Amino acid sequence: MHDSPETIRMLRARIADVERARARDAPVVVPMGHDAVDAAIGGGIMRARLHEIFAETIDDGGSAAGFAAMLGMQLARPGATIFWLRERAAEARGGCLHAPGLAELGIDPGRAILGVMDDALGLLRVAAEVVRCPDIDVAVIELWKNPRVLDLTASRRLAVAAEASGVTVLMLRADAEPGPSAAQTRWSVASAAAVPLEAEAPGYPTLSVRLLRQRGGSADRQWEMEWDRDQGIFREAALSRAVVPLSGGGSLATDGQSRTG
Repeated sequence: MHDSPETIRMLRARIADVERARARDAPVVVPMGHDAVDAAIGGGIMRARLHEIFAETIDDGGSAAGFAAMLGMQLARPGATIFWLRERAAEARGGCLHAPGLAELGIDPGRAILGVMDDALGLLRVAAEVVRCPDIDVAVIELWKNPRVLDLTASRRLAVAAEASGVTVLMLRADAEPGPSAAQTRWSVASAAAVPLEAEAPGYPTLSVRLLRQRGGSADRQWEMEWDRDQGIFREAALSRAVVPLSGGGSLATDGQSRTG
């Protein structure tokens, strides 16, 4: 006896509902790959939560966007779509999303759906609908400066919707100052020098990342990390693993943590 397509569809929907309920009761934590960072945030990034990513300076907008894209790839299920919603000001000030650039990071541009809104209010209205959709894995919401409509109430609405639907929200901010928020974690991202590979080949994308806050945990920690596109993980930057000669002819492997905070 064969089940009808409608019966199969209903069973799949019911399984999805159960999985989302379990995710709300016991949030799924996705390791980033960098041991020190994962240890600092309880094993990894929580799915179905709101996370904030700030560009350290206006010139670090591209690095912050890259970090959001990398996290989005880690948090989304294989083959799942990533929604990227941005204010039109982001197009004017920071440039368009670059499909070849996403591909260089190991992210299939075909997995990303881009939505550009005229203003912050319109963007947040669309974002609220997207985040309530349980069939979406990750939503990146990109805003510039500090729009008045993005207050604590708006942040709480997104956080509650994320927990209810299972959607992970990455709030990407550029040329902005942190304010009251319901985010699970808050990060500040800046560019960092990459160490060239053999034969002076370009090194792995490298970022300086500071954990500004996390709910229920300590913060104010900073690391330099590089992105391994082949494995889809972050790891300690090569600069942090540099070998420093000693005057006695030996060597000392620096841990990077004492240098970066």
